[in-house]
Amino acid sequence: MKSEEIHLSKLDKILSNYKGQEGALLPVLREVQAEFGRIPEEAIDGIAEALKLFPSQVYGVATFYSFLSIKPQGKNIIRICKCMPCFLKNSQTIIESVEKGIGIKPGETTPDGKFCFQLTNCIGVCDKAPAMMINNEVYVDLTPSKISQILKTYK
Repeated sequence: MKSEEIHLSKLDKILSNYKGQEGALLPVLREVQAEFGRIPEEAIDGIAEALKLFPSQVYGVATFYSFLSIKPQGKNIIRICKCMPCFLKNSQTIIESVEKGIGIKPGETTPDGKFCFQLTNCIGVCDKAPAMMINNEVYVDLTPSKISQILKTYK
């Protein structure tokens, strides 16, 4: 079986779970990303057809939200909050510590595919700023030394 056929059968299975559900675009996109590590551009037409949307609507949502991506992601996705509470608590130092720790800047993926580094809007822990997420794990009250220890657990 070709990988393209496997891809289509997985996509069809996901879409069958949401048949006839209005407003299912975000859950579908999250599930597709969980399955493929991204939202493959070649899946956008199929998603649009199944949900009775225009492909431009699906693409717009897939590229708008910072937790969704049409590009391949690293195994570990590091997201640092760039909102005002984190900024006021010196998130720039945290960003620089991560850059130094993994050798890439925000918006990049390490050559080995181990890390993807992104700046994102609020992750919901403003009272414990500065904050970041690695995959689904939230880290708060960050310092450069905490960053170093945290990154060691993912290497």
